[in-house]
Amino acid sequence: METKWFEDFVSLAETRSFSRSAQLRHVTQPAFSRRIQSLEAWAGIELVDRSSYPTRLTPAGETLQAQALEILGALQATRNMMRGHKAAGTDMIEFAVPHSLAFTFFPHWVMDLRKRFAAMKSRLIALNVHDAVMHLVEGSCDLLLAYHHPSLPLQLNPDRYEMLSLGHETLAAYARAGADGQPMFSLPAAPGRTVPYLSYAPGAYLGRLVEVIAKQASEPLHLEPIYETDMAEGLKAMAIEGHGLAFLPASSVRKELKSRRLVHAAPAGMHELAVDIRLYRERPEMARHTKPGAIALWDFLASSRK
Repeated sequence: METKWFEDFVSLAETRSFSRSAQLRHVTQPAFSRRIQSLEAWAGIELVDRSSYPTRLTPAGETLQAQALEILGALQATRNMMRGHKAAGTDMIEFAVPHSLAFTFFPHWVMDLRKRFAAMKSRLIALNVHDAVMHLVEGSCDLLLAYHHPSLPLQLNPDRYEMLSLGHETLAAYARAGADGQPMFSLPAAPGRTVPYLSYAPGAYLGRLVEVIAKQASEPLHLEPIYETDMAEGLKAMAIEGHGLAFLPASSVRKELKSRRLVHAAPAGMHELAVDIRLYRERPEMARHTKPGAIALWDFLASSRK
Protein backbone atom coordinates (compact mmCIF):
# COMPACT_ATOMS: atom_id res chain seq x y z
CA MET A 1 0.00 0.00 0.00
CA GLU A 2 1.37 3.43 -0.99
CA THR A 3 -0.05 6.72 0.22
CA LYS A 4 0.27 8.16 -3.29
CA TRP A 5 -2.46 5.72 -4.36
CA PHE A 6 -4.82 7.50 -1.96
CA GLU A 7 -3.68 10.86 -3.31
CA ASP A 8 -4.32 9.64 -6.87
CA PHE A 9 -7.76 8.35 -5.90
CA VAL A 10 -8.76 11.60 -4.19
CA SER A 11 -7.68 13.50 -7.31
CA LEU A 12 -9.75 11.21 -9.52
CA ALA A 13 -12.76 11.64 -7.24
CA GLU A 14 -12.43 15.41 -7.64
CA THR A 15 -11.78 15.63 -11.40
CA ARG A 16 -13.84 12.61 -12.54
CA SER A 17 -11.29 12.24 -15.32
CA PHE A 18 -8.36 9.83 -15.59
CA SER A 19 -6.58 12.05 -18.13
CA ARG A 20 -7.00 15.26 -16.11
CA SER A 21 -5.89 13.62 -12.86
CA ALA A 22 -2.89 12.04 -14.58
CA GLN A 23 -1.90 15.51 -15.78
CA LEU A 24 -2.31 17.03 -12.33
CA ARG A 25 -0.33 14.20 -10.74
CA HIS A 26 2.42 14.54 -13.37
CA VAL A 27 2.31 10.94 -14.56
CA THR A 28 1.22 9.34 -17.81
CA GLN A 29 -2.38 8.21 -18.05
CA PRO A 30 -1.42 4.49 -18.28
CA ALA A 31 0.73 4.83 -15.15
CA PHE A 32 -2.07 6.65 -13.32
CA SER A 33 -4.58 3.94 -14.32
CA ARG A 34 -2.23 1.24 -13.04
CA ARG A 35 -1.98 2.99 -9.68
CA ILE A 36 -5.78 3.15 -9.35
CA GLN A 37 -5.92 -0.55 -10.27
CA SER A 38 -3.30 -1.30 -7.61
CA LEU A 39 -5.47 0.49 -5.03
CA GLU A 40 -8.48 -1.57 -6.14
CA ALA A 41 -6.42 -4.75 -5.83
CA TRP A 42 -5.42 -3.72 -2.32
CA ALA A 43 -9.03 -2.93 -1.38
CA GLY A 44 -10.30 -6.12 -3.03
CA ILE A 45 -13.17 -4.35 -4.78
CA GLU A 46 -13.84 -2.04 -7.73
CA LEU A 47 -13.74 1.61 -6.68
CA VAL A 48 -14.41 3.25 -10.05
CA ASP A 49 -17.31 2.78 -12.46
CA ARG A 50 -15.46 2.83 -15.78
CA SER A 51 -18.64 2.40 -17.83
CA SER A 52 -19.76 5.99 -17.26
CA TYR A 53 -18.44 9.36 -18.38
CA PRO A 54 -17.54 11.47 -16.56
CA THR A 55 -15.98 8.79 -14.36
CA ARG A 56 -18.02 7.91 -11.28
CA LEU A 57 -17.09 6.19 -8.06
CA THR A 58 -18.79 2.98 -7.02
CA PRO A 59 -20.50 2.94 -3.61
CA ALA A 60 -17.33 1.35 -2.22
CA GLY A 61 -15.30 4.09 -3.89
CA GLU A 62 -17.41 6.81 -2.28
CA THR A 63 -16.83 5.20 1.10
CA LEU A 64 -13.09 4.98 0.50
CA GLN A 65 -12.95 8.61 -0.67
CA ALA A 66 -14.10 9.83 2.73
CA GLN A 67 -11.70 7.48 4.50
CA ALA A 68 -8.81 8.46 2.21
CA LEU A 69 -9.31 12.15 3.01
CA GLU A 70 -9.24 11.37 6.74
CA ILE A 71 -6.16 9.17 6.40
CA LEU A 72 -4.23 11.72 4.35
CA GLY A 73 -5.26 14.51 6.72
CA ALA A 74 -4.15 12.49 9.73
CA LEU A 75 -0.82 11.65 8.11
CA GLN A 76 -0.16 15.30 7.30
CA ALA A 77 -1.14 16.39 10.80
CA THR A 78 1.20 13.76 12.26
CA ARG A 79 4.00 14.91 9.98
CA ASN A 80 3.48 18.51 11.04
CA MET A 81 3.61 17.48 14.71
CA MET A 82 6.87 15.63 14.12
CA ARG A 83 8.28 18.64 12.33
CA GLY A 84 7.33 20.71 15.37
CA HIS A 85 9.80 18.65 17.41
CA LYS A 86 12.71 19.76 15.24
CA ALA A 87 13.71 22.58 17.55
CA ALA A 88 17.06 22.85 15.84
CA GLY A 89 15.31 23.71 12.61
CA THR A 90 13.28 26.69 13.79
CA ASP A 91 15.75 29.07 12.19
CA MET A 92 15.82 27.08 8.93
CA ILE A 93 13.76 28.67 6.14
CA GLU A 94 12.22 25.91 4.03
CA PHE A 95 11.63 26.53 0.34
CA ALA A 96 9.53 24.34 -1.96
CA VAL A 97 11.03 24.83 -5.43
CA PRO A 98 10.33 23.22 -8.83
CA HIS A 99 13.33 21.30 -10.17
CA SER A 100 14.16 23.77 -12.95
CA LEU A 101 14.40 26.72 -10.54
CA ALA A 102 16.25 24.59 -7.98
CA PHE A 103 19.08 24.05 -10.46
CA THR A 104 19.20 27.53 -12.00
CA PHE A 105 17.72 30.50 -10.16
CA PHE A 106 17.78 29.37 -6.51
CA PRO A 107 21.56 28.93 -5.90
CA HIS A 108 22.47 32.37 -7.30
CA TRP A 109 19.50 34.04 -5.60
CA VAL A 110 20.40 32.64 -2.17
CA MET A 111 24.04 33.65 -2.60
CA ASP A 112 22.93 37.20 -3.40
CA LEU A 113 20.62 37.23 -0.36
CA ARG A 114 23.49 36.20 1.90
CA LYS A 115 25.29 39.37 0.79
CA ARG A 116 22.32 41.76 0.91
CA PHE A 117 20.08 40.30 3.63
CA ALA A 118 21.81 37.91 6.04
CA ALA A 119 23.63 34.60 6.27
CA MET A 120 20.32 32.75 6.51
CA LYS A 121 19.89 29.01 6.88
CA SER A 122 17.80 27.47 4.12
CA ARG A 123 16.45 24.06 3.19
CA LEU A 124 15.59 23.35 -0.44
CA ILE A 125 12.78 20.90 -1.19
CA ALA A 126 12.98 20.20 -4.94
CA LEU A 127 9.72 18.90 -6.45
CA ASN A 128 7.55 19.08 -9.54
CA VAL A 129 5.31 22.17 -9.68
CA HIS A 130 2.16 20.43 -8.46
CA ASP A 131 3.85 18.90 -5.42
CA ALA A 132 5.69 22.15 -4.65
CA VAL A 133 2.35 23.99 -4.55
CA MET A 134 0.87 21.25 -2.37
CA HIS A 135 3.77 21.65 0.07
CA LEU A 136 2.74 25.26 0.60
CA VAL A 137 -0.97 24.43 0.79
CA GLU A 138 -0.32 21.65 3.33
CA GLY A 139 1.90 23.87 5.46
CA SER A 140 4.99 21.77 4.76
CA CYS A 141 7.23 24.68 3.78
CA ASP A 142 7.67 28.35 4.60
CA LEU A 143 7.91 29.72 1.06
CA LEU A 144 7.15 28.55 -2.47
CA LEU A 145 9.30 29.65 -5.40
CA ALA A 146 7.71 29.12 -8.82
CA TYR A 147 7.29 30.34 -12.37
CA HIS A 148 4.19 32.29 -13.36
CA HIS A 149 2.59 32.98 -16.71
CA PRO A 150 -0.90 34.52 -17.12
CA SER A 151 -2.06 31.60 -19.26
CA LEU A 152 -1.02 29.06 -16.60
CA PRO A 153 -1.59 30.63 -13.17
CA LEU A 154 -1.05 28.59 -10.00
CA GLN A 155 -4.33 27.80 -8.31
CA LEU A 156 -3.64 29.64 -5.06
CA ASN A 157 -6.39 31.66 -3.40
CA PRO A 158 -5.14 35.29 -3.16
CA ASP A 159 -7.23 35.73 0.00
CA ARG A 160 -5.01 33.17 1.74
CA TYR A 161 -1.69 33.49 -0.12
CA GLU A 162 0.38 36.47 -1.17
CA MET A 163 3.22 36.74 -3.63
CA LEU A 164 6.26 38.78 -4.55
CA SER A 165 7.73 39.02 -8.05
CA LEU A 166 11.48 38.34 -7.95
CA GLY A 167 12.29 38.78 -11.62
CA HIS A 168 11.77 37.34 -15.06
CA GLU A 169 12.92 34.35 -17.05
CA THR A 170 12.84 33.57 -20.76
CA LEU A 171 12.03 30.13 -22.13
CA ALA A 172 13.59 29.71 -25.57
CA ALA A 173 14.82 27.10 -28.06
CA TYR A 174 18.45 25.89 -27.98
CA ALA A 175 20.49 23.28 -29.83
CA ARG A 176 24.06 22.14 -30.22
CA ALA A 177 26.18 24.12 -32.67
CA GLY A 178 27.49 22.38 -35.77
CA ALA A 179 30.99 22.75 -37.23
CA ASP A 180 29.86 25.97 -38.93
CA GLY A 181 28.70 27.47 -35.62
CA GLN A 182 25.05 27.30 -36.62
CA PRO A 183 22.47 25.27 -34.66
CA MET A 184 22.22 21.65 -35.73
CA PHE A 185 18.43 21.96 -35.40
CA SER A 186 16.53 25.21 -35.77
CA LEU A 187 13.14 26.87 -36.07
CA PRO A 188 11.30 27.37 -38.30
CA ALA A 189 11.72 23.91 -39.78
CA ALA A 190 12.76 23.53 -43.41
CA PRO A 191 9.81 22.90 -45.76
CA GLY A 192 8.67 19.31 -45.54
CA ARG A 193 10.97 18.56 -42.56
CA THR A 194 10.43 18.05 -38.85
CA VAL A 195 12.71 19.04 -35.97
CA PRO A 196 13.88 16.41 -33.43
CA TYR A 197 12.35 17.68 -30.22
CA LEU A 198 13.55 16.99 -26.68
CA SER A 199 10.27 17.22 -24.82
CA TYR A 200 9.07 17.73 -21.26
CA ALA A 201 6.97 14.91 -19.83
CA PRO A 202 3.18 15.34 -20.07
CA GLY A 203 1.86 17.74 -17.45
CA ALA A 204 5.24 19.35 -16.69
CA TYR A 205 4.80 23.10 -16.20
CA LEU A 206 7.60 24.06 -18.61
CA GLY A 207 6.12 21.68 -21.16
CA ARG A 208 2.79 23.48 -20.92
CA LEU A 209 4.65 26.75 -21.49
CA VAL A 210 6.16 25.27 -24.65
CA GLU A 211 2.60 24.53 -25.77
CA VAL A 212 1.83 28.23 -25.31
CA ILE A 213 4.84 29.10 -27.52
CA ALA A 214 3.63 26.68 -30.18
CA LYS A 215 0.12 28.17 -30.13
CA GLN A 216 1.50 31.70 -30.49
CA ALA A 217 3.64 30.74 -33.50
CA SER A 218 2.45 32.11 -36.84
CA GLU A 219 2.99 28.69 -38.42
CA PRO A 220 3.31 25.11 -37.11
CA LEU A 221 6.67 24.35 -35.51
CA HIS A 222 6.75 20.76 -36.80
CA LEU A 223 8.40 19.41 -33.67
CA GLU A 224 8.88 15.64 -33.57
CA PRO A 225 9.28 14.41 -29.96
CA ILE A 226 12.11 11.87 -29.72
CA TYR A 227 12.82 12.00 -25.97
CA GLU A 228 11.07 13.26 -22.86
CA THR A 229 11.74 13.93 -19.20
CA ASP A 230 10.23 16.27 -16.63
CA MET A 231 13.56 17.93 -15.81
CA ALA A 232 15.09 20.79 -17.83
CA GLU A 233 18.61 19.70 -16.84
CA GLY A 234 17.99 16.32 -18.46
CA LEU A 235 16.88 17.97 -21.69
CA LYS A 236 19.89 20.27 -21.64
CA ALA A 237 22.26 17.32 -21.36
CA MET A 238 20.60 15.66 -24.36
CA ALA A 239 20.73 18.91 -26.36
CA ILE A 240 24.46 19.32 -25.62
CA GLU A 241 25.05 15.83 -27.02
CA GLY A 242 23.29 16.84 -30.24
CA HIS A 243 20.16 14.73 -29.98
CA GLY A 244 17.71 17.52 -30.78
CA LEU A 245 16.25 20.91 -29.94
CA ALA A 246 15.08 21.80 -26.43
CA PHE A 247 13.20 24.73 -24.91
CA LEU A 248 15.14 25.76 -21.81
CA PRO A 249 15.17 28.60 -19.26
CA ALA A 250 17.78 31.15 -20.31
CA SER A 251 19.35 31.12 -16.84
CA SER A 252 20.10 27.41 -17.20
CA VAL A 253 22.22 27.79 -20.36
CA ARG A 254 24.38 30.87 -19.66
CA LYS A 255 27.62 28.87 -19.38
CA GLU A 256 26.75 26.71 -22.38
CA LEU A 257 26.03 29.75 -24.56
CA LYS A 258 29.29 31.38 -23.53
CA SER A 259 31.27 28.23 -24.37
CA ARG A 260 29.21 27.70 -27.55
CA ARG A 261 28.18 24.23 -26.43
CA LEU A 262 24.64 25.43 -27.14
CA VAL A 263 23.31 28.19 -29.38
CA HIS A 264 19.95 29.80 -29.97
CA ALA A 265 17.85 27.65 -32.28
CA ALA A 266 15.47 30.38 -33.45
CA PRO A 267 15.83 34.00 -34.62
CA ALA A 268 16.06 36.55 -31.79
CA GLY A 269 12.68 37.23 -30.24
CA MET A 270 10.94 34.33 -32.00
CA HIS A 271 9.48 31.22 -30.40
CA GLU A 272 10.25 32.28 -26.84
CA LEU A 273 8.20 33.20 -23.79
CA ALA A 274 8.82 35.56 -20.88
CA VAL A 275 7.67 34.30 -17.47
CA ASP A 276 7.76 35.72 -13.95
CA ILE A 277 9.62 34.16 -11.05
CA ARG A 278 7.48 34.53 -7.96
CA LEU A 279 7.68 33.83 -4.24
CA TYR A 280 4.53 32.80 -2.35
CA ARG A 281 3.60 32.44 1.30
CA GLU A 282 0.54 32.09 3.50
CA ARG A 283 -0.68 35.47 4.69
CA PRO A 284 0.63 35.93 8.26
CA GLU A 285 -2.86 36.35 9.73
CA MET A 286 -3.81 32.92 8.34
CA ALA A 287 -0.49 31.08 8.61
CA ARG A 288 -0.53 27.82 10.57
CA HIS A 289 3.07 28.31 11.66
CA THR A 290 5.55 31.11 11.09
CA LYS A 291 9.28 31.53 11.52
CA PRO A 292 10.86 34.87 12.38
CA GLY A 293 13.54 34.33 9.71
CA ALA A 294 10.97 33.70 6.97
CA ILE A 295 9.00 36.78 7.99
CA ALA A 296 12.14 38.93 8.07
CA LEU A 297 13.18 37.69 4.61
CA TRP A 298 9.75 38.44 3.16
CA ASP A 299 9.74 41.95 4.67
CA PHE A 300 13.21 42.58 3.26
CA LEU A 301 12.22 41.44 -0.24
CA ALA A 302 8.99 43.45 -0.10
CA SER A 303 10.81 46.62 0.96
CA SER A 304 13.44 46.09 -1.77
CA ARG A 305 10.73 46.41 -4.42
CA LYS A 306 9.68 49.89 -3.28
